[in-house]
Amino acid sequence: MKAYIFPGQGAQFTGMGKELYENSVLAKELFEKANNVLGFRITDIMFEGTAEELKETKVTQPAVFLHSVILAKTLNIKPDMVAGHSLGEFSALVANGTLTFEDGLKLVSKRALAMQKACEITPSTMAAVLGLDDTIVEDVCASIDGIVVAANYNCPGQLVISGEYSAVTLACEKMKEAGAKRALLLPVGGAFHSPMMEPAREELAAAIEATTFATPNCPVYQNVTAKAVSDATEIKKNLIIQLTAPVRWTQSVQQMIQDEATSFTEVGPGKVLVGLVNKIDKEVETISA
Repeated sequence: MKAYIFPGQGAQFTGMGKELYENSVLAKELFEKANNVLGFRITDIMFEGTAEELKETKVTQPAVFLHSVILAKTLNIKPDMVAGHSLGEFSALVANGTLTFEDGLKLVSKRALAMQKACEITPSTMAAVLGLDDTIVEDVCASIDGIVVAANYNCPGQLVISGEYSAVTLACEKMKEAGAKRALLLPVGGAFHSPMMEPAREELAAAIEATTFATPNCPVYQNVTAKAVSDATEIKKNLIIQLTAPVRWTQSVQQMIQDEATSFTEVGPGKVLVGLVNKIDKEVETISA
């Protein structure tokens, strides 16, 4: 069975989507539609902008989403199952027919702006922890006075923590004492997938509730549960929780393999996810679209 997986924030690069735009009539139409929906020419920034301009929150998330979704539409993919890492879950939900292209883009744009606002409330950050078991990372986080939680279960031995700046910094020191190969702060603007995102979750929840979710044509393995979901109401509920809950990527991929996924195709910019899948299970086929 074929699984299609969609990357999240951080996969962006200057020139992303330009080839698609120039070589596909459908892609050009969709990119121009996106410019109209967003109210600015995101294509100009994607194709010609600097890395700094691409890093702007209102640009990054819609840019990665657009690259993934438009590539999926030009490939005319027929997945048996889908999953996306954080932001990528929205791309996955367009790919399996749960969300329309336009509704997905509006939600992603809303999400980006809401997260930006939440980041400005309290100094917060994220850090990558390498070479420790998940349970040790969780125990260290629990022992810290302050908000710091496991945020991204990327692959065995690679976990990202998230929370208040001081708590994350202290947790990094304790991770090293516990035997981590590395524990380093990431260049991000806030504490994604932690309780610090509660104001953004509330804002995004209202937009998600007001959006129509259709019954998907194949299951999505959601970040929150790492299980196959095909019920539109349940998908909506899990998507609302996603901003303050961890991304269970390792568990999602393991479950997809258990449910007979034999190949994983990453659709969108970069090859980060196929790298993670290879670390989770060396036997499955991985493809970059």
